[in-house]
Amino acid sequence: MSDHQPADRPDEPDPLEALFGGPVPPPMREALEAMGLTDLDPSQVAQMRAQIQMLMGGAAGGDQGPVDETLAHDVARQLVAQNGDSSIGDSTRRDVAQVVQVANLWLDQVTDLPRPDGDGVALSRAEWVERTLPLWLRLTTPVAEGLQAAMTSAVQQQLSSFGEDDAPPIPGMPPGMNPAALMGQMEPMVRRMSGAMFGGQVGQAVGTLAGEILSGTEVGLPMLEDESVAILPANVAAFAEGLEVDPGEVHLYLAVREAARVRLFAAVPWLGPQLLTAVEDYARDITINTEGIEEAVRQVDPQDQEAMQQAVGESLFAPDPSPAQQAALTRLETFLALVEGWVDVVTAQAVSQHLPHADALAEAVRRRRATGGPAEKTFASLVGLELRPRRMRDAANLWAALEDRHGRDARDEAWGHPDVAPTGADLDDPLGYVERHGAAAADLTVTDEDIERLLSGGEDDRPSGPDDEPQEGSADR
Repeated sequence: MSDHQPADRPDEPDPLEALFGGPVPPPMREALEAMGLTDLDPSQVAQMRAQIQMLMGGAAGGDQGPVDETLAHDVARQLVAQNGDSSIGDSTRRDVAQVVQVANLWLDQVTDLPRPDGDGVALSRAEWVERTLPLWLRLTTPVAEGLQAAMTSAVQQQLSSFGEDDAPPIPGMPPGMNPAALMGQMEPMVRRMSGAMFGGQVGQAVGTLAGEILSGTEVGLPMLEDESVAILPANVAAFAEGLEVDPGEVHLYLAVREAARVRLFAAVPWLGPQLLTAVEDYARDITINTEGIEEAVRQVDPQDQEAMQQAVGESLFAPDPSPAQQAALTRLETFLALVEGWVDVVTAQAVSQHLPHADALAEAVRRRRATGGPAEKTFASLVGLELRPRRMRDAANLWAALEDRHGRDARDEAWGHPDVAPTGADLDDPLGYVERHGAAAADLTVTDEDIERLLSGGEDDRPSGPDDEPQEGSADR
């Protein structure tokens, strides 16, 4: 029988040893006894041990990283199920595939960029979560790493302050015991709590976005691993309800936009990585509001994960972006505007002869973006970033002017390399960009004379002179 076995329960195991899976050091035992943990019944002990194992990482195989990916997945799927998500029937999948085929036929008439390899696919909200969550986790991990470090530091400072002479004692802590000595045991718990908090936040954001997003790349990023042209029929139907336009026309218009965006990402291999890198660069350099987190740690019960998540989430980011973030944000907004501006131009051309309400639908999409669409809200909550193509009209004007002056090929060839693609400064002066683009193209024009000179070994048409005589020892000798 254990020396610490309760006298009134001689046949029951010591609850503290059962709770921690072995002998408990005397100083910790005194603290836990003062908290009343020796009065727990076996079922309560089992429940608390499971919670401790989860927080310390024992039940899940150790530290799960800065984002609890399992929790993020479960929260997103649960939210989708709560808000309603029906499976997609075969007839709907065939309809979407046919609509995307029509969209590609129309786009073939207005751009020479090749069709993407993927087919048109209909996604339920749950399917969209499954296919895009890996990328959301990748984009938000830099912020989660900063949050994890900030929370660990805040708890360290909070514990160290208890060791000061004028600091209030911790309830149940034996006199003379140094609270800072507990940090080695608490750090894994804090790291796991931070991962769980951020994982829950990612799941909440992605689950909410799944109920609003209309197509696979509507956020402006290549969210799917393949080149599928993905449509979410349930969300498109909800979007069409208040437009007073035939739902079939709405589906066609949105399919053309999505097919155009996927075609651009597929044909311009550097574009998607540049966009994703800009988001990651912004997130990696984000400043966590350590003072706000320290205040949350002081004011909220650390065991109340929901309250802690709310308190930390309200003051997670420092208000002023760093110079590196400003540079990443400028790149991101420029590329987003160029993508959406190009999509606007080619979509308008593709549907002009087919959809009678094309202008009204284009305006509805612009209003949706201008009022802060789902992507903006999601990124604001996860990385403090508003994912909005603010200069889309400027970009659309640039693409239209470039095509008007130099033709459709020049419009699409401007995507050939990031060094020659339009910049933020070009959006300020689109006509200047058009003129410079024309001059650069003229300098690169290869004439018949250039080809003939190249084939003749680089010789020109100059008449031979005295200086052209072969020298002694030359090959002509």
